[in-house]
Amino acid sequence: MHTLLAVCKSRGNIFMSISKTRQLLVDVARQLFAKNGLENTTMNDIAQASGKGRRTLYTYFKSKDDIYYAVIETELERLSDKLDEVAARKISPQEKVIELIYTHLSMIRETVVRNGNLRAEFFRNIWMVEKVRKHFDLAEVELFRKVFAEGKEVGEFDIENVNLVADITHYCIKGLEVPYIYGRIAHGMREEDTKPQVAKFVYGALGKHKM
Repeated sequence: MHTLLAVCKSRGNIFMSISKTRQLLVDVARQLFAKNGLENTTMNDIAQASGKGRRTLYTYFKSKDDIYYAVIETELERLSDKLDEVAARKISPQEKVIELIYTHLSMIRETVVRNGNLRAEFFRNIWMVEKVRKHFDLAEVELFRKVFAEGKEVGEFDIENVNLVADITHYCIKGLEVPYIYGRIAHGMREEDTKPQVAKFVYGALGKHKM
């Protein structure tokens, strides 16, 4: 029994070590991509900066594209975690919809801005980003479905097809990402000033019942 427990514990430590090493490589790569850009960063640069060496790097990633995808996935996981936090709040479905919209846009902007030279790659290689964010997009649509279904159940929203409205909402927000990042939406206005107007627009589209 003790031997089995020791083996399980040992394997657990190995998996944790693997996870930490991989995350270190991803973090180092992100910083180098942000500083120098994707094109100007090599696998050798990442290996040297991480202190792990080329052999270790190639154990986890076959190419620079692979580690670039991992960087994007990590950034999207940060966004996904924030959206989950919003969805778990004890607030009304009406409030959740607005908070989800603003959280999505603000987190996307923060991600792009804080990554310096990497920001250009998010737009120049948009097809690469789209390939990686497919699972995130599906998860976000499902999140909106749940919130809309909740709102419909309690009478806050007048929605016939929750799935359709969730899809439309997701793609509308996605379409706002670039202009929001560049400050082309509500330029010079504070978030607290824009929220009531956005809420009025969104609630009207959702057929919000007057309380």
